[in-house]
Amino acid sequence: MQKPEFDAKYKEHLQRKILDLKKKRDALIVAHNYQRDEIQEIADITGDSFALARAVTTAKEKVIVFCGVKFMAESAHILSPDKTVLLPVEEAGCPLADMITVEKLRRKKEEYPEAAVVCYVNSTAAVKAESDICCTSSNAVRVVRSLKEEKVIFVPDKNLGRYVREHVPEKELILWDGYCVVHMRLTREEVIKTKALYPTAEFIAHPECRKEVLELADYTGSTAGMIRYVKESPHKEFIVGTEKGIIYRLKRDNPDKEFYVPTEQFICANMKLTTLGWLARSLEKMVYRIEVPEHVAAKARKALERMLEVG
Repeated sequence: MQKPEFDAKYKEHLQRKILDLKKKRDALIVAHNYQRDEIQEIADITGDSFALARAVTTAKEKVIVFCGVKFMAESAHILSPDKTVLLPVEEAGCPLADMITVEKLRRKKEEYPEAAVVCYVNSTAAVKAESDICCTSSNAVRVVRSLKEEKVIFVPDKNLGRYVREHVPEKELILWDGYCVVHMRLTREEVIKTKALYPTAEFIAHPECRKEVLELADYTGSTAGMIRYVKESPHKEFIVGTEKGIIYRLKRDNPDKEFYVPTEQFICANMKLTTLGWLARSLEKMVYRIEVPEHVAAKARKALERMLEVG
């Protein structure tokens, strides 16, 4: 019976330590919507990749602590090269980002020299540097529509690319064979089973899900889009088709609504690596500093800034 009390006290201790260190370091804590509840709770800003990319460009603080995964922290450093960017857990990577390399992308560009390269932000800085423009799940459709080129190489997520292709049929999209290992776990059968359990619930899904899963969705969009949709919807029950970390924000913003996950496998292990303890250590030791070589950062910055211009 003593453990919950001890855990609560230790949590309070870590929270105080983080807030004290944040002030001392002149730091801004940003957290992705998939982070642990306690990380989102203490963060200054939470959001999807697009919202956080915008946020770091206007940050006044000297230090940005990015509670997310490495590609996000890299983007923060690229967009705010005058800031110190910290990633609390050095091993927090992204399997999707690892599914494409610079060498393979260059070979694909040689196959389609007339095509523009649209790079999902879930990619390394080096891959962004080989691309014409970046996108997030929030603005991928707008980004592709904004291009003058008729052909587009879309990397690295094939499911998001397929979703964009359906909404921009006037463009020819060449899709990379990459995918989010978390969203790919959700099957059509699991959604149908959950819908049967909660027949009045709407199903909202992330475009990184399989095509057959998206066909069952009442709404498809980024995490920011989901948050907005749920808040504006008259419905009171939702089946959430994305990483379960988003439930914290959904419950916080909509205490009168109920949320269900169609699979217990909807957990990104990399996103869950960041804990209050690692966050406190990051601020205390000023680790792990994210650096991107300027010759790479300069090219990647153009692709990211071009994305932000599209909005």
